[in-house]
Amino acid sequence: MPVAIPYVREIQFEYGKVEQVSPLIRRVIANNPGPFTYTGTGVYIIGHGDVCVIDPGPDLVEHFEALKQILAGETVSHVLVTHSHMDHSPLAHPLARWAGCSVLASGEAPLPTESEVRLEAGDDTQFRPDSALHDGTLIQGDGWTLEAIATPGHTSGHMCYALLEENCLFSGDHIMGWSTTVISPPDGDMDAYLTSLDKIAARNFATIWPTHGPPIREPGPFVAAYRDHRLDREAQILACLEQGRATIKEMVPIMYAAVDQRLWPAACHSVMAHMTRLVRHGHVACDGAPSIDAHYWRTN
Repeated sequence: MPVAIPYVREIQFEYGKVEQVSPLIRRVIANNPGPFTYTGTGVYIIGHGDVCVIDPGPDLVEHFEALKQILAGETVSHVLVTHSHMDHSPLAHPLARWAGCSVLASGEAPLPTESEVRLEAGDDTQFRPDSALHDGTLIQGDGWTLEAIATPGHTSGHMCYALLEENCLFSGDHIMGWSTTVISPPDGDMDAYLTSLDKIAARNFATIWPTHGPPIREPGPFVAAYRDHRLDREAQILACLEQGRATIKEMVPIMYAAVDQRLWPAACHSVMAHMTRLVRHGHVACDGAPSIDAHYWRTN
């Protein structure tokens, strides 16, 4: 039986309106819903008076105006970005210029993905932080402390942020309550992703706040199921190979039959990430380098 992830998908909100979701956290959701963004990009504001903003989201006029009205009269000391995708980072520098502060994120430059199978939520190729963060860097304000946690996998430079005062994690796209995340080589790496999941599981956070969707209130079993699901996908891949399905495009309609077909192109990328890992560990071989169009076969 496939691994059942205990998804959390119910969320009540109004676009452009701020909601106090914990003593130190406010959330505003941008009006950019879609198959990769769920209800839209959730922007988190940490603190009161002296605040930090995490993942400002898409550069939409009405969204930017809403954030400026919400933040009026407060001091924005930092703008943090989890990773440079179009639904997370484009508004970071415009917001920082308006607030008079710096943009902080990983300094890891993403590797471009080249494939005829494209993703809807693509790279923000123009994004660069003002200052690069490293694993363990602390960002502090009045009454709050955020720790940067390097979590490569979804992208090579993905960063999560832990709010130490509330023992919670802002997970970006590393962990989402409503869906699994896309791993798209070469910038995405499945081995790195699984290692990063273990790293987060070891921290025993009380709550995980993804950029898309509602919070995860029971992170322990959720992250364990998330990881098991990835290993179950690999078992499905090996079964497809045994059945004579030699390409990723042949496998995805079988493996993702219950998933919205709009997500199948993204699924191709994640399956390729699994294939790259399986080839790396000697369980699978292919004709040439791993790719969506390559032919694969089991080696044992």
